[in-house]
Amino acid sequence: MHLALVDQIDALLPQTQCTKCGFDGCRPYAQALADGSTKPNRCPPGGEPGMLLLSQLLKQQPERIDPDCGEPGPFKIAVIDEIHCIGCTLCIVACPVDAIVGANKRMHTVIADACTGCELCLPPCPVDCIEMVVAPTALDWSPERANVARNRYHNRRERLARADTPSETPTVPTSVNKASILEDVMARVKARRAKESVGATQPLNK
Repeated sequence: MHLALVDQIDALLPQTQCTKCGFDGCRPYAQALADGSTKPNRCPPGGEPGMLLLSQLLKQQPERIDPDCGEPGPFKIAVIDEIHCIGCTLCIVACPVDAIVGANKRMHTVIADACTGCELCLPPCPVDCIEMVVAPTALDWSPERANVARNRYHNRRERLARADTPSETPTVPTSVNKASILEDVMARVKARRAKESVGATQPLNK
């Protein structure tokens, strides 16, 4: 695999880290595109403009965004109904860019400037108090925001890696098995998207 090509592809991705493409983040998707094992039409957040840029870079025929990955749409951010939040921390664990702040059994809130709209915080919320809303115009996605998201994503991964060493304090309660939580989160994400996909294909009752 040519690392330079992976970097070029990664630079064109929106860095939402949403996993809608079927990979565990933008970088793994970029690696799969570089080795030719997937197509450049699996990134709904990037939309048609992103797909066209990727297709041009990879010298592939453009295709519409794969509907199995979701449909492109306006940039949305997560908003927590703080009245109903129970402070379970599951959304904090799920957020790939540390855009949610709070403490165990304390109210959580979303840092709007940092949220990528990945929706990964929705499935694990046990009280469904998180909603995706269309972001204000001031928060429209941009290459600058993508760079910030990429840095926050990598910083989070490095912090979690350090937390797995005895010298560091975990960012979630020690009684919580982080691997189990993440596995459960991803299972809920897949289940939720499968349900939404089935719902989207059901004919309306007349």
